[in-house]
Amino acid sequence: MKRVVITGAGTINSLGHSVPETMQAMQEGRCGIGELEFRDVERLAITIGGQVKGFEADAQFNRQQMALYDRFTQFTLFAAKQAIEQSGLEFIGELASKSGVVLGTAGGGVSTWDDNYRSVYEDGKNRVHPFVVPKLMNNAAASHVSMTWNLRGPSFTVATACSSSNHAMGQAFNFIRAGMAPVMVTGGAEAMLCFGGIKAWEGLRVMSKDACRPFSANRNGMVQGEGAGIFVFEEYEHAKARGAEILAELIGFAMSSDASDIVMPSKQGAARAISGAMKDAGVNPEQVSYINAHGTGTAANDKTECAAVADALGPHADKVMISSTKSMHGHVIGGTGAVELLACIMAVRDGVIAPTIGYEEPDPECTLDVVPNEARQAKVDVVLSNAFAFGGLNAVLALRGV
Repeated sequence: MKRVVITGAGTINSLGHSVPETMQAMQEGRCGIGELEFRDVERLAITIGGQVKGFEADAQFNRQQMALYDRFTQFTLFAAKQAIEQSGLEFIGELASKSGVVLGTAGGGVSTWDDNYRSVYEDGKNRVHPFVVPKLMNNAAASHVSMTWNLRGPSFTVATACSSSNHAMGQAFNFIRAGMAPVMVTGGAEAMLCFGGIKAWEGLRVMSKDACRPFSANRNGMVQGEGAGIFVFEEYEHAKARGAEILAELIGFAMSSDASDIVMPSKQGAARAISGAMKDAGVNPEQVSYINAHGTGTAANDKTECAAVADALGPHADKVMISSTKSMHGHVIGGTGAVELLACIMAVRDGVIAPTIGYEEPDPECTLDVVPNEARQAKVDVVLSNAFAFGGLNAVLALRGV
């Protein structure tokens, strides 16, 4: 099997509009969660989120493009440009024919749904824009990345709720490892921070009204974020031959299904995905230095995840650093694993562990080293990135430095 490395990364999220800005914010333990700004926000019980501020879409895209690009597609294209430029690749000839795009999103064009439901039901209009369907469909972002950069190989979108981008990146990893593609553009995006998006989530009663405090005994729910994380995955020899800068190496991936409950997490399902990723990578628990946790800040997820890590890693679980960057950028839903992969790259490349901020009170059911409130310098070998979704769909990636 072929080796797979990361040669480009791009992002936009509530912590920053680039990878350096985001990593700097993570190192400083800065919080990107604040008061939401959009129409009718005062009608909501939940008014905070990790909202992207200062992004001027009109300055990035022309009028014709704006008619086609929902906010999640705008975020994707903005981040993809950064990643592909950093990689230094130009997709022409055979490289273009074989390279593709796999992206994750849970909701796709939620803002487009929201705007057009309003137009029809509230404003009484009988017609919507002819591009509404191609604008809101989940594969819109992947298709536009493919068209913009001439990626003619395997291209599609994965929708597995909060695991979408980890599943997408896992598929991209496997395509390259199996020799089916030399390069894949991958990651995920989400833009659900609109009236309808938040109102739907309010019904679940898992949202915090004040802060995201993963693993803290006084945690009271998740906080939504938005944004994108996009990466260039490349076959190692292909990257080496052209002298590319390598950010990290992907070494393992595993998936599992809880097959138990549509919303409640399962320790057994999560543990099988964690163990599977280590087995796929050919590493033992003692080699794992850091885990980027799913760490949503809900009562159920955090204690279940800690128990799953303890089961999968055994006695070594007490020595592993585990943190949730959702405390800083919020839960980016289908794009969250992609944004969080930046913390994994920072760990293996720079030896900096992003903290779990908002940690106030130890929880006897979450006794692992959660890197509370302050980033930490550490020698890092293998890193795992967890994503556990509604529907019981789990996806875990394993990385190391090169």
